[in-house]
Amino acid sequence: MPREASLAGRRVLITGAARGIGALTARRLHERGARVALLGLEPELLADVAATCGDAPWWECDVADRDRVDQVVAEAVQRLGGLDVAIANAGIGAQMTLIDGDSGVWDATFAVNLMGSYNLVRAAGPHVSHRDGYFLLTASLAAAVHLPLMSAYCASKAAVESLGDSLRIELRPSGARVGVAYFAELDTDMTSRGFDTKAAARTPLGGHGRGRVAPVEPAIDAIERGVRRRSRRVVSPAWVGAALRSRGLLQRGAELVTRRGMAKTLDIARHEQAPLTTSQPERAP
Repeated sequence: MPREASLAGRRVLITGAARGIGALTARRLHERGARVALLGLEPELLADVAATCGDAPWWECDVADRDRVDQVVAEAVQRLGGLDVAIANAGIGAQMTLIDGDSGVWDATFAVNLMGSYNLVRAAGPHVSHRDGYFLLTASLAAAVHLPLMSAYCASKAAVESLGDSLRIELRPSGARVGVAYFAELDTDMTSRGFDTKAAARTPLGGHGRGRVAPVEPAIDAIERGVRRRSRRVVSPAWVGAALRSRGLLQRGAELVTRRGMAKTLDIARHEQAPLTTSQPERAP
């Protein structure tokens, strides 16, 4: 059994902290005695979360903006007096078809999910590079099992998984550890906003609220354990761990069960124009 460290006094920075997993994680770690700093795009929500975390410091921050991330991380480190844990949680998604879908969805998804994670690694990595340091990057089961309509999300999360694996090797000499989080569909705003669509509901593996969406609380429990133990892998629900070990078979199964009616499903998706799960600021091309 891995050694579990106390969270009291641990200095933790969390992106995507305005709602969903980020907000719940911030509150949980604060309850356990950690000192948290919050980053996100929705200032009113961030302020509310911060108020429930002992008036924690917070910053409005687009994680795709490298200069802004550098600035905010430096300020957070100064406010906290250092950094022990960084959690790259910010993420977005929306359905799209690959051939003739909205390329803006692809660009925005990679900007936040992958480039945002890299920007945090680059800025916060030096500060968690110590024997008690820990970096947690949020991937997804979608990093291992790739589905239609979710190409941008799946590809970006697979890249985040790769980023985490490389970072683990590079931070090891410092004594810091790196974990990657893999979640199935959880009952969050992101799931309901991003993939609760007519097209997704037609697929055997898609559609929100059809008995496959898991409660979010066990995922927060898993994150807490992961931070305490500086775990290599954080999963929720528990069966996701076994699924990752069988990713090749699961991928083949996903391809087989999504064949039927796919032409009609793609046609519906082309006309739905599903929004991103979080509205994004205008970015320079």
